[in-house]
Amino acid sequence: MSDQQPIDVFAAADLGDGDAKTIPAKVTGWSDAITVFRDGDDFYALDDTCPHEKASLGEGWLENGEIECPLHQSRFSLKTGVVTCLPATRNARTHRVEVVDGRVLLTPGLAPTDAA
Repeated sequence: MSDQQPIDVFAAADLGDGDAKTIPAKVTGWSDAITVFRDGDDFYALDDTCPHEKASLGEGWLENGEIECPLHQSRFSLKTGVVTCLPATRNARTHRVEVVDGRVLLTPGLAPTDAA
């Protein structure tokens, strides 16, 4: 459980389906920038830096619930951060993200499945 409070990062309507927005570490207070992805009506948040070779996952390709790193094409589940395609061997860190009253709220360090 984290003592982090949710951060209001942007309006949900500002992020189109299949798009991503990277929130700088200085805004989140986290050790890495965090990228929020929209896949249909669902929002997901992962550390921006690929755990394989330090590329920005926010610059990757989103498809079928996964993000593909633009550098070596490793793929990660948006929901869990689990590696689904090599060469990466470490999972990406996920964060809790929710939409409340049309605003996207990000809680760095709290897993999406942790109770509020």
